[in-house]
Amino acid sequence: MSGAQRFPVVLFWHMHQPNYRDALTGLYLLPWTYLHAIKDYTDMAAHLEANPGARAVVNFTPVLIEQLQELAERVGQHLLSGTPLPDPVLSVLAPTPLPQERSARLALLHACLRADRRHLIGRYPAYQQLATLATSLGTPENVVYASDQLLRDLGVWFHLAWLGETIKRSDPRVALLIDRESEFKPEHCRSLLELIGELLSGVLPRYRRLAEAGQVELAVSPYGHPILPLLYDFNAAREAQPNSPLPQSPGYPGGAARARWHMDEAVRVFQSAFGMRPVGCWPSEGAISARALQLIDACGFSWMASSANVLRGCLTASEVHHGPIQQAVNHVYQRPQQKLRCFFRHDELSDLIGFNYSTWHGDDAVRHFVGELERVAETAHSQGEQLALIALDGENAWEHYPFNGYYFLNGLYAALANHPKLELTTLSGFLAARPPSRPLLQVVAGSWVHGTLSTWMGDRDKNAGWDLLVEAKQATDQALASGRFSAAQRARIERQLAQCESSDWFWWFGDYNPAESVRDFDQLYRHQLASLYKLLELPQPERLSLPISSGRGAPEGGGVMRRANE
Repeated sequence: MSGAQRFPVVLFWHMHQPNYRDALTGLYLLPWTYLHAIKDYTDMAAHLEANPGARAVVNFTPVLIEQLQELAERVGQHLLSGTPLPDPVLSVLAPTPLPQERSARLALLHACLRADRRHLIGRYPAYQQLATLATSLGTPENVVYASDQLLRDLGVWFHLAWLGETIKRSDPRVALLIDRESEFKPEHCRSLLELIGELLSGVLPRYRRLAEAGQVELAVSPYGHPILPLLYDFNAAREAQPNSPLPQSPGYPGGAARARWHMDEAVRVFQSAFGMRPVGCWPSEGAISARALQLIDACGFSWMASSANVLRGCLTASEVHHGPIQQAVNHVYQRPQQKLRCFFRHDELSDLIGFNYSTWHGDDAVRHFVGELERVAETAHSQGEQLALIALDGENAWEHYPFNGYYFLNGLYAALANHPKLELTTLSGFLAARPPSRPLLQVVAGSWVHGTLSTWMGDRDKNAGWDLLVEAKQATDQALASGRFSAAQRARIERQLAQCESSDWFWWFGDYNPAESVRDFDQLYRHQLASLYKLLELPQPERLSLPISSGRGAPEGGGVMRRANE
């Protein structure tokens, strides 16, 4: 590199949780949105606040934004007037009586053990002792011996363990509860619930302040997190895998209009939450096609980001040789006749953070990662490389790190914020220097997972899920064409349809996933569809009463994350 010019590095954190609220009961089937809020979204903001010289891009999905807003409001209402909480696990902290049905108590007991055994449970001897006892009582026969006090204590420890490390180190209420260990009273539960409410209501404003201060660039994904290429054309699944089996339906009716709806609604929700218009987009799962890029460009976005796996397919189809993908990925690209700039993440470096470093000492991991970036920077001048984009989930990896990744993240930001050869920046900050773009002549539809769309279409269960969605969309089109619905009713139907179009249901279909997760997401999806039929005032198909998929796998990390190249 020449002179004092530093090599740009972009840390890109993608924040996403699917809609866990059961569309038929109104209750949250799974607690992951509020748990990640009090742990990961809170910690990730705190690390940036503690390192003013650091920069990052943070992408929020609108479906996550709306859940955070709803949960914060519902907890606030409960604390103010005692209205019911929307999550049965969170309700363990409420003063209302615990359920007496054996199945409900067994579900609560199991739910309060869904935490990393080493880093979240094993860290606290009192929680470990409770967990051992709860495990022995966790059968339909033995759960009758689980007292209300045991369930309350277990619920308190579950939520204490899931708090962010920065909160554990700074809030005196947490220290008092940890020191008490057991026999938690209603006032202790309320204290913890008040803290959870504060954290939930503070997440979005904290990121807004970081964005207004110039430390963070906020970006957005399509509203319901759909796979845009598949909304346009089921044959997109065959661009990277020509022999991929397709659903029985020839395509998704009105898919282009639905794709545009998701983009427009994303902008609206984002602006309402953050007071600014987004200029960057992470397409759901980094999945792009030629038509998807055309849409993102038409919606006025300045940049979008995907992965090296996608870029590899595009360059191969273009018959353009830009050297090894590890170098080609460090450039910005642009489609002919489009203003949109296209970035692609460095998959290997991103996966080091997502998977490898969780078992390393924090200082060693920081030193190794900075060394890898320094090697990229050393070749930058001779190879004409422009930047390194590191992109991954901003929430799912940290529970596998000691102390929620506290030492790694704090050390990483500190090391990069003051590095003589590396410069933390944002994607818009990088583009402000008007760097030249390489042409992206061909686009092969794919996602960050292997560069294909096989995670969402191509096997029996996933395709069956798509056929159910197509049937529901056809029913929706016919019902809306009848003219019998008011504008408000039509709007509710459109939004419910968007929940059904989410990519997350199809992610979890497949026997390679864990049985419990497949069961939960299968139920959530079928209930979303059933709720849509209810809004349409139509009987639901009998098939919606039957499971679509079942799992029996044990993937790394429970299947929440996947390596780019397995």
